[in-house]
Amino acid sequence: MAAHTIGPILITGCSSGIGKAAAKHLAQAGYAVYATARRPESLAELAALGCKTLALDVTNEDSMAAAVAQIEAEHGAVGVLINNAGYGEYGVLEELPMDALRRQFETNVFGAVRLCQLVLPAMRARGAGRIINIGSMGGQMTFPVGGAYHATKYAMESLSDALRVEVKPFGIQVALIQPGYVVTDFTHTLRSSDAIQSEPAKPSPYAGLIAAFDRALEKSYKGAFGPTTTADDVARVIVKAVGAARMRTRYQDGLVAVMNPLMRRWLTDTGWDWFMARAMPWKPSRS
Repeated sequence: MAAHTIGPILITGCSSGIGKAAAKHLAQAGYAVYATARRPESLAELAALGCKTLALDVTNEDSMAAAVAQIEAEHGAVGVLINNAGYGEYGVLEELPMDALRRQFETNVFGAVRLCQLVLPAMRARGAGRIINIGSMGGQMTFPVGGAYHATKYAMESLSDALRVEVKPFGIQVALIQPGYVVTDFTHTLRSSDAIQSEPAKPSPYAGLIAAFDRALEKSYKGAFGPTTTADDVARVIVKAVGAARMRTRYQDGLVAVMNPLMRRWLTDTGWDWFMARAMPWKPSRS
C-alpha cells in the first residue's frame, strides 16, 4: 500500500535492535513513523532520519495513553501499530523470582495488549488499520532456562490469532512476525537476566544447566544451529507486511525460523527432550 494511505506507524522499543531497524527502513520507504522508547534521547539517530520520536514505556499506562493520544490528535488514528518492545528474562523456573516473571509479561505481553486496546477504537472508526506483533520462533518451541520468555511468545501467538478474527470485520488486519536467531543486543539483555546474574543464597542445583544454556546460546547466535539473521533482515520483512495489499497472518524470517519449529513438531515431546539434553549436556549439582 502507498505510504500516504497507510497512516502513521507507531513502533515500540526503537532504541535498538529490530525496533530501531524497522523505524529506519519504514522512514526510508516514505512512511510517517513514530519511533518510541522509554528514553526518547536514545532515538536521536532515528529523528535525524525523519522519524517523530516519543517517550513510551509499555509498562506504564499513562505513557502509553499519552503517546497514542498525541498521534491521534495529529492524524485521527494510528495507521499501523508495531508491538516490538520486549526482552528475554531467562532462568530455571524453580529459581526465577516472581517479580521477574511479572515484569517479563508486563513488557512482552500486557503492554502490547494494552496498546492494541488504546489504538483500536480510532482504527474501527476509520474502518482500517494494521497491527503487527513481533513474536518469535520461540513461540512454537521452548528451550530449558527459557520458560518465562517462551511463555510470553506463546502468548503472543494466541493473542494474535484471537485478535485477528475479532477485528477483521472492522477492516483491521493483524500479522505476527516470527524471527529466528537475530543477532542484536537482545542476547546481552537476556544474559543480564536477574535470575542468571543474581548471586544465589546457596549454590544452585541447576548451575550446570545454566552454564550449558549459556554455551548453547553463544553457539546459536554464531550460527552453530542454523543461519542467523540481522535486525535489518527482520525490518525488511516488516516493511513487506506494512506495504502488502493484504497482510499474511504470519511472516517467518530466516530458514531457522521455518525449520526449527518443524523439527520440534516432528520430534514429538520425547524426541525434543532428548535433543535438548544433548544440545545442553549437564549434571545436577547436589546441595
